[in-house]
Amino acid sequence: MLICLGRPVRVCHIRTGAASLVIRTHASAGGKAAGTDSDERPSLRAIDLALKHRQGRQNGRANSGRSDHAVPNSSVPLSQLQKRVSELRQFTQQLQNVHPNVLAKHLHRGLIYPHPELAVINKPYGIHVQDGSKANTISDVLPIISKMMDGMKAESQLHVCLGLDKEATGTLLLARTTEALEYVQILHRNHQVQRRYWVVTVGVPVPSEGVIDIPVIERQVTGAQPHFKMGLSPVYRASDGGEGVTKVRANRHAQEAVTQYRVLESSNGCSLVELQPITGVKHQLRVHMAYGMGCPILGDHKYSHWIKLAPQKLPDGVLRKLGLEQSKARYLPLHMHARQLTLPEFKGQSDITVSCSLPKFFTGTLRRLQIPIPDKKEDDQ
Repeated sequence: MLICLGRPVRVCHIRTGAASLVIRTHASAGGKAAGTDSDERPSLRAIDLALKHRQGRQNGRANSGRSDHAVPNSSVPLSQLQKRVSELRQFTQQLQNVHPNVLAKHLHRGLIYPHPELAVINKPYGIHVQDGSKANTISDVLPIISKMMDGMKAESQLHVCLGLDKEATGTLLLARTTEALEYVQILHRNHQVQRRYWVVTVGVPVPSEGVIDIPVIERQVTGAQPHFKMGLSPVYRASDGGEGVTKVRANRHAQEAVTQYRVLESSNGCSLVELQPITGVKHQLRVHMAYGMGCPILGDHKYSHWIKLAPQKLPDGVLRKLGLEQSKARYLPLHMHARQLTLPEFKGQSDITVSCSLPKFFTGTLRRLQIPIPDKKEDDQ
């Protein structure tokens, strides 16, 4: 069910070098072009052969398993598309396989709200908060961050209060005591913690402001690529006559999911939308936007299709603005940022509100799509 609320009100860098492919050509002796026959061949010493073999092994290790990620050497001119793909990788892949101490130092620099009982980290893209398979997780390095905060005290502890998807960025709330952790979890269960997300959608939601109230359920998708994903489980369907709706029996496995939204800005077929989840169901925001509004979040390759797992299909006009081709759309990161978090009257004190700045890839996309970023005053409304 979609409830219209009225017209919208305008309202929270990592770089790494990409793998390089070294291309060397050897001109034949006598000034002849490469590839032509010649009886004159340069002589190679044993030391030259050994060095050449060693260099080949080093290059092979550097590019092992990453052949499609290689880009030409800086001496070879890059096309605009290659530059764009390289830029996206720089913003999204640096911290996924670094040493835990390096990740901890980066997260410690991103602390934005030091508090006796709480802390907030501006979470980067592509890092698991908990339960990562092989890569580092934020939970793994919390003991290191805690010691950085409290001067290497052995009894220091940090706890994740509210999680974020691996692909999401922004405000990640941590508790410095078990008492604060339990207090925040109670607020969350009672739907008292306010979380605002900014997302870039493909398409413009209509109406421009409202509430999406559609239960969500996990389903198995059959076919050539069997997999599980969250989907809608509506309790209303269109009547047989096509006029009005009829209530249907709710699925007992479905979870209540309510999302409040408003369009902040729109341009070139895309929108900057603020989402406020009233409930906390897995992938609720992504499912509501993709299947409830028909406006999937940019870079959401999981929920842009239902029956298959494939990169998001983007309109030609959007691809041109982003400087990409459809074959390279898979490199687009999920544009979902936890912009602001508010704890009401924390332990009898005044409200605590914390905002996180947008990541560089997010602001770069807004600039390319010519979507203005709302002013701070409008953001706080």
